[in-house]
Amino acid sequence: MATTNKLELPAIPPKRYFTIGEVAELAGVKPHVLRYWEQEFSQLKQVKRRGNRRYYQHHEVLLVRRIRGLLYDDGFTISGARQRMTVEDGQPVPATAEEVRRELESILDWLNAGIGKA
Repeated sequence: MATTNKLELPAIPPKRYFTIGEVAELAGVKPHVLRYWEQEFSQLKQVKRRGNRRYYQHHEVLLVRRIRGLLYDDGFTISGARQRMTVEDGQPVPATAEEVRRELESILDWLNAGIGKA
């Protein structure tokens, strides 16, 4: 019997940069998993600053969450998730309705949290 216990992820705060620890917490994975995913998914390109520390931007946090969803929730292998995210014939592989919903909810949370803050 398959269970659908999907982890409820926290809202992404309205910040410009996130540390690897923050991204790990926002995605529900360990930092070493993120470092591994950086090697496996070419789309995941963090910024390295001060002492070679990793910093991620908002769109990369969304990408990490998408990768997590493909691997943990949808049951893809690394290879399958990579292929799912790869551009085919110049067109991106369409996302599932669930992926789009999760991403839009995250963006809406981010916008709601940032409204009125300058």
